[in-house]
Amino acid sequence: MKIEKASPKIGAIVTGLDLTRISDPDWRVLYQAWLDHLVLVVRDQEFTVPQFLAVAERFGRLTPHRVLRTRDPEYPALTRMGTGTKKPDGKVDKAVFARGQGWHTDGPWEVRGVSKATQLYGLELPSVGGDTWFANMYASLDALPDALRQRLEGVTAEYVYGGRDGLGVDLLDPSDRDAPPVAWPVLRTHSETGRRSLYFNPYHFLRFVGMDEAEGNALFDELRGRMIQEDAEYHHQWRRHDYVIWDNRCSNHAAAGGYPIEERRIHWRATILE
Repeated sequence: MKIEKASPKIGAIVTGLDLTRISDPDWRVLYQAWLDHLVLVVRDQEFTVPQFLAVAERFGRLTPHRVLRTRDPEYPALTRMGTGTKKPDGKVDKAVFARGQGWHTDGPWEVRGVSKATQLYGLELPSVGGDTWFANMYASLDALPDALRQRLEGVTAEYVYGGRDGLGVDLLDPSDRDAPPVAWPVLRTHSETGRRSLYFNPYHFLRFVGMDEAEGNALFDELRGRMIQEDAEYHHQWRRHDYVIWDNRCSNHAAAGGYPIEERRIHWRATILE
């Protein structure tokens, strides 16, 4: 097993490893590398669906994604990304295609537990584009001006699946659309590393608790402008059979798009809770 940095401040590339046969000592090294680098890319993996889900369960509690239509009928904990992008008339559903392209972290709205990690496995890739970008939110906190950092002490934000604009709520089953908001401190302490990061997701954001609308809007705009540090990003260019897992507690990510919408981009996905 070889672990190399993908960029100076976030991400690591792992080669020479078969995740379906990993030993316990190698697993401990790999897990620590994940905590240290926030994003792991393990090249050249071959999975069956049960094997893919078994890897997820070693990281934490496996749970089905909230969007029912993307779940595999035989394995509900498996999300098949990219398979529901067309309407019954055969045209591309641009609303589905556009989702996830803003900077966000997965599951701040999750009422079933702490959203720990997301893992993806690349099966079919477009001829161009389709990258995934990642950002280190420890570095985002470090870069905040002292006055803003002090102001954020004790500030809590609420999140719901559709955010303030209700984006994507129509993808949910009607019974899931009225889930209550989930609150998180904007300066969040990681449960395993003990490090603090900026925890802010404009995509699913609802409001700052106890803050009037004008003040909240101004703070939202300021944080959105400061949340990503260019020197703390990793832009992942997918290869077929890449396995990628990221820590939702201290990183943000975005789908870069930039590929022909008529081409297939198929990934398996699993959602992991603490």
